[in-house]
Amino acid sequence: MTKPESAGYDYDVVISGASLAGSAAAILLARRGVRVALLERHSDPEAYKVLCTHSLTACAYPVLDELGLVPALEKAGAVRNQARWYTRWGWIEPKAAPAGPELPYGYNIRRSTLDPLIRSRAAETPGVDLLLGHQVTGLIREAGRTSGVRVSTAEGEREIRARLVVGADGKDSAVAKFAGVPDKAYENARFGYLAHFRDLPLPGGISHAWFLEPDMAYAFPNEDGVTVLAVLPDKKRLPAFREDLEGSFLEFVRALPEAPPIDSAERITKIIGTVNYPLHSRRPTAPGVALIGDAALTSDPLWGVGCGWALQTAHWLTEAIASAATGRGGRDHLDRSLAAYARRHGRGLRGHQYLAADFARSRPFNPLERLMFSAAARDAAVARHMHLFASRLIGPLRFLNPVAMARASAVNVKYRRAAASSSPLP
Repeated sequence: MTKPESAGYDYDVVISGASLAGSAAAILLARRGVRVALLERHSDPEAYKVLCTHSLTACAYPVLDELGLVPALEKAGAVRNQARWYTRWGWIEPKAAPAGPELPYGYNIRRSTLDPLIRSRAAETPGVDLLLGHQVTGLIREAGRTSGVRVSTAEGEREIRARLVVGADGKDSAVAKFAGVPDKAYENARFGYLAHFRDLPLPGGISHAWFLEPDMAYAFPNEDGVTVLAVLPDKKRLPAFREDLEGSFLEFVRALPEAPPIDSAERITKIIGTVNYPLHSRRPTAPGVALIGDAALTSDPLWGVGCGWALQTAHWLTEAIASAATGRGGRDHLDRSLAAYARRHGRGLRGHQYLAADFARSRPFNPLERLMFSAAARDAAVARHMHLFASRLIGPLRFLNPVAMARASAVNVKYRRAAASSSPLP
């Protein structure tokens, strides 16, 4: 049996970023016997990401379950994220089939609750050293590969050596930059602003999204009676928002179909956002380096998928490299494992990102989207199929498979015939 190579390494894996992706990866790796240094540039263990959709799509539920976080989320008041979506054909309202299982769900929970929760779980996990106030300032390079990090701390500079460095440090990843990983950016022709409101009732108490072609908006109920309300207009509206942010935000929301009663609710945060949020894609590996979460792929915030993908990519990385990260099999084994992770990452997310980048051009629905969205507004089975895609439980190929498209076509033909037969004669 090949023995682990341990000499010269402080840890098996060092992870930069102790938010969702980094903390999840640390927990999962340590449970498999990997020694992990989890670095967080903030010194406050309660630090959290502010600009976020605060939603965990259903694709992340299996990872939350494996992490053991589901009971804690429920106890914290996380809201199961059932949703309805407005379109020009009416509302799409996915519901479970009669006598069928409930629809898969994830959770809406604010990052102020979620981030400290998962970070504390990581800190409590044997085999994980949570190092707060540690900011990566460079990588250690040997023989053409990364073998550790240089970090800045309150006590000064230090080096931490490891077989693998994981970048879980967001869309502006320092690890990716220092490793020379190319970044492919896609322009986002929308901008976005959001705020948190208390006592903002929504029909059914569930999430809402408005597809206004090309403008977008969503309202996600969260724990403690707080709703995250976001608007994502086409950039042609940007001058008005820059002139009067609050007035433009409120006017946009009031004009939504079945608009939430924003004027009677209590706004408990500032209106925050960004006018430039491009989509980023990077190859998720380099020699001695892996990227997870937004460091590898940052999608359009209108879809609310970032938190779920952070957890999924942490899980995919763990499954691929846990054995190799302990040193068994040497560098060749680790390199093969990293290649396996890169393939899994591409299969899972490349198609979704392609569609998101295309829709980020701020255009009306294309013919395929019109087919599926209109049918989903008219047919319960198509609505359930769309729910699986919106939850990222199925990819674009399964979403647009021939059977699904044939059913959508039949639904629309039947609808048009019924509408024609009910129209009064001239």
